[in-house]
Amino acid sequence: MTSELQMVENGGSSEHNEMQPVVTELDDDGRPKRTGTFGTASAHIITAVIGSGVLSLAWATAQLGWLAGPGSLVIFSAITFYTSNLLADCYRTGDPIVGKRNYSYVEAVKSSLGKTQVWLCLICQYTNLYGTSIGYTITAAISAGAMHKSYCLRKRSEAADCKISDSPYMIGFGILQIFMSQLPKFHDLWFVSILAAVMSFSYSSIVVGFSLARVISGGTHKTTLTGTEVGVDLDASQKIWIVLQALGNIAFAYSFSLILVEIQDTLKSTPPENKSMKKAVSISLSITTAFYLLCGCLGYAAFGNSAPGNILTGFGLYEPLWLVNIAHVCIIVHLVGAYQVFSQPIFSMVESCLAKRYPYLINSSKTLQLGRKFKVNINIFMITWRTFFVATTTVLAIAMPFFNDIVGFLGAIGFWPMTIYFPIEMYIKCRRIRVFSAKWIWMQSLSAVCFIISVSSVCASVQGIVKSLKSYTPFDNLL
Repeated sequence: MTSELQMVENGGSSEHNEMQPVVTELDDDGRPKRTGTFGTASAHIITAVIGSGVLSLAWATAQLGWLAGPGSLVIFSAITFYTSNLLADCYRTGDPIVGKRNYSYVEAVKSSLGKTQVWLCLICQYTNLYGTSIGYTITAAISAGAMHKSYCLRKRSEAADCKISDSPYMIGFGILQIFMSQLPKFHDLWFVSILAAVMSFSYSSIVVGFSLARVISGGTHKTTLTGTEVGVDLDASQKIWIVLQALGNIAFAYSFSLILVEIQDTLKSTPPENKSMKKAVSISLSITTAFYLLCGCLGYAAFGNSAPGNILTGFGLYEPLWLVNIAHVCIIVHLVGAYQVFSQPIFSMVESCLAKRYPYLINSSKTLQLGRKFKVNINIFMITWRTFFVATTTVLAIAMPFFNDIVGFLGAIGFWPMTIYFPIEMYIKCRRIRVFSAKWIWMQSLSAVCFIISVSSVCASVQGIVKSLKSYTPFDNLL
């Protein structure tokens, strides 16, 4: 522990000019002393991991079957655990205990691998953030549309034609995000993470509960060791593509490495941060994997090989309907805030870069008087740019509203670079692992295999999007 001794003058007269010591606790980098523990870090990781990705796990398990489905969930968890431990040792540059701290994932890449690799990291990071914003728009609209459809079916009859377009809900979600994007530092508001955690646990638990109830009641469908059957559900080429898409969906559920350095930066230095972080990763991934196995396996047992892409849409008029709708509401509320958490870093990056070259764009603002007491500072550029960003994500979501294809694509493009490649390369550089040593060969082999899987999953997701576009006319059912 280090301390800063500040001398302050007490009183204003010469009789009382006494110097009093004030001790402020600081860490070794001069910042306020960190107080996080492995417990708080575990909570942060679980909150970040368990989200809308759980909705596709039953579908992914159905494509892979009882053998490869749960096995893939466990293998992806083990790989993520291994590379997260490598990343934990790269929080400090040089020595894992007393070396220079890195405050973000990008900073860790820059310290270990240099500026060239930073550009690759930034491209991967912001592409993933932008794509996730599109994915969240699609997911929120699907839940809103499912609620509308269930109301229509109950009001008319189960045989009624209640074809609901998700596009109007995407537009509504986009309009809401345009207004929320203008809020300064929205992602720093403390209640956002808490609300997201409550919402994600709520709808995930409802999914598990409904799946279990359906299995117990006997309303199950056919399941197999290898999942969807060639010649029955699809042909051989379709099976290959769909399996690769399923792997991308599972990868999306485990894509959280980007925030691990930031979480580690909240930990106190005793015990060493890397040891606390490894313990937190072990606990959080164990809980998360168990939860994923419940969602995937119970969902597959309940719906069989015909498991829907978004499991909540498969319950339809399953009673109690109000509980299903609560789950949909939880998803929407979660994604309203999550969209901002993922888009604000892009806003910050663009605006920070432009502020250096064109400061008048960012610093010039006008004051809008609202009544007698309220004033709002308006920056025309920020309003225009942020509105344009939200509009593009909304338009792309309407153009390609394919839940599993988009989720698989996002998981595939983010998993290898952020979860595998950079942690391994940073660890090799920081620990000076000798080229062609047994450990170096193992790490590079793991990276190569995961790269092949990621590229294959990207290709499969793109193929799925192209195939879906052949039977879907964008903007046709807009209203």
